[in-house]
Amino acid sequence: MTRFVCAALFLLAFAGSVEAQTLEPDRPAFGASATDVSAVGVLRESRSGEWTLLAPELAPAVDAAQVPQPAGPPPTPPHTGVHALLRDLVSDVAHLPSTENLAWAGVGGALALAVHPADHRVNRAMVDSSVAHDVFKPGAIMGQSYTLFALSGAVFVTGRVRHQPKVSHVGMDLIQALVISEGITQGLKYASRRDRPDGSGKTSFPSGHAADTFAFATALERHLGWKGAVPAFVFSSYVAISRLPANRHWLSDAVFGSTVGIIAGRTVTRHGRPYPVTAAIVPGGVAIVYQRASS
Repeated sequence: MTRFVCAALFLLAFAGSVEAQTLEPDRPAFGASATDVSAVGVLRESRSGEWTLLAPELAPAVDAAQVPQPAGPPPTPPHTGVHALLRDLVSDVAHLPSTENLAWAGVGGALALAVHPADHRVNRAMVDSSVAHDVFKPGAIMGQSYTLFALSGAVFVTGRVRHQPKVSHVGMDLIQALVISEGITQGLKYASRRDRPDGSGKTSFPSGHAADTFAFATALERHLGWKGAVPAFVFSSYVAISRLPANRHWLSDAVFGSTVGIIAGRTVTRHGRPYPVTAAIVPGGVAIVYQRASS
């Protein structure tokens, strides 16, 4: 009886070693970490699809660094419904007070003060130029808030209807950026009470057209990168300048309005990849820092 048992065990071990030579490369037990491999052994899959757990003393050495980990679940697409839009908007407003936004406001304020002495001279030159008036006339309509909101809403609805979360996410960020931009702009207009060049009211500073279009372009850059955003920034600059020959804004209004738009766009897209251009507070002022992405 003892000889039969020994012979059976020998035959089983021999058959297992022969089968193992014809199988696929070693695979770790599912769920085993790199440090558990030596204690658990390795799993081998036979041609019939069955798995065999070999004892550590029978398993070949496995490099822990080469042990693949089980793949996790696929990333969940962002929620882009109306409730998510409103929830994120509240969060965006709460994140407006930040050191970087303060730095951008400092940069925009310094630039607006720098061009302020030239406001009247530039305004007269632009208003008196029939060429400038004709070239920039479409900017008054293209940069209206209702035009930009309609375009952003169309992107959002298209993504929702077609079940394309990436598209609806773009639309959601565009809408949020415009809402933040309008909120800051209207607050500053009624706080500063600056006269418009044409004397039509005391809501000149800052330019809402400039703020909204730059908010649109800044949010778009987060999703499309610079290649897709450059046309948007060119369009934003065109709209901002168009307010001068229309005699609706001073140059300094357009400069600071652009800064408001940048702040709004960056606030709603603060997650994700780092910004290539950032503003930082340094001793004695603020600095614009450009960081080139490493290849």
